[in-house]
Order: sequence, then structure tokens, then C-alpha cells
Amino acid sequence: MSTDNRAVVIEDFLQKIRLINQRGVDREALEHIVTLLEDLAERRDLFNFEHFPAPVPGQGSTAFRYRLNDDGDTPTLYLNSLLPGKSTLAHNHETWAIISAVEGQEINYVYRRSDEGHEPGFTSLHLEREVIVQPGTSISFLGDDLHGIKVEGEQATLHFHLYGLPLESLNGRYGVDAQGRILNYNASQMAPSIKAY
Repeated sequence: MSTDNRAVVIEDFLQKIRLINQRGVDREALEHIVTLLEDLAERRDLFNFEHFPAPVPGQGSTAFRYRLNDDGDTPTLYLNSLLPGKSTLAHNHETWAIISAVEGQEINYVYRRSDEGHEPGFTSLHLEREVIVQPGTSISFLGDDLHGIKVEGEQATLHFHLYGLPLESLNGRYGVDAQGRILNYNASQMAPSIKAY
């Protein structure tokens, strides 16, 4: 399958997402988008490790993020590959977000934030649930929802990440470290995307 065909499939998918996004995205809309993204994740002829390689263990990076479109401020699609052992701080997205798996598993820890009794710039997180994202099991978030991830086992992941806005534009995203300190997530944690368009 050619790169041109992949671009057409991505654009057809994003046209559907733009229509939903224009009406406003709530939890019900996220459920609809999840179904569309899971259908896209089944296209392993277009989205696989051959075309989107995983990082090589021991060669520096433990995560690759391929940006699949560049449409300014419209929904943005990425394909992420994480090595086993990779984890993140708990963080928000500042926009709606969905993760759907092509290959591999990632544990998502979903948190609730409580600032009560804390000095400014600090918070407490309370684990609400764990979701194992794997083929057929996705997770979705609104902008203020908080999660962290960890990849266990032997296999690298290959997961779609779809956001209402490009990650690179979200300067208000925050993460929470182990001491409860609130950090600017993009500035302190985010590596550049690999452009795949």
C-alpha cells in the first residue's frame, strides 16, 4: 500500500472527525470517535512497524511519536510507539484525546485531582481506575481528565493518539510529579514529533 493511499485513508478519517468536532465533543461524541479510530487501527496494511518503526532498545529514545497530519488547529492524529518500561507522569491534555491500539498494550492510570490543603503549585492525585489499552480496547479523555501510562511486557506499542488540537500547540498542559508538584508538561516532558506527512 502506497504512502498516497495512506494519506487518503487518513484524510477520509479526519473529515469525519472534523464534522463531529464542529458540533462539540462531549463524552458521547468521544464514544463515536473511538469506534472510528478503532476501525482505522484495524488497517494494519497501512499502520504497522514496517512503516512506523519502534525505537531500538539501547539506542537512546524509548518513544517515537509520528505526526500523521498537519492541518493547523484541526484534530491531529499521531501514531506512537513506546518501548517496554516507558512511563509518563500523570498529565492532562487540555483538549479531548483518544488512544487506540494497533499493536501492544499500555496501562493507563486515570486520576482525580485534589488541591485541598496544598500550597499553590502542588496537588494530590487519587487513582480512579486502570485501563489496559490494547487492540479493541481504547480510552478517551476530555481536556481536564488526568492519566499516566506505563508499558510492561516484552512488546513495543503502536497506538493511535488523536487530539482535538495539535499537542505542539498545547502550552497549558500540565503534569504532576511524584511529590505532587505541578509542572508544564510540554516544556518538561514532551519530545518533538516525527513528521510523517
